[in-house]
Amino acid sequence: MATSTVSSKGQIVIPAPIRNELGLAAGSRVEFLKTPDGYLLRPATGSISALKGILQKPRRPISVEAMRDAVRRRARR
Repeated sequence: MATSTVSSKGQIVIPAPIRNELGLAAGSRVEFLKTPDGYLLRPATGSISALKGILQKPRRPISVEAMRDAVRRRARR
């Protein structure tokens, strides 16, 4: 069983074998989930495909030039 110590700032170091197994690197986010037996630590990552369908498709296609014009008009305000 791997252990870690909480620092005075409330930080812990996740042992390297556990980081490797979870695929964690510097900057990775983790979630702490409360369970009946305590807490579960898991990577807070998701697949990019999970975002599919989150935005509606535009009613009609917009050209790049039309987008640039809209940005220019807004910037003038």
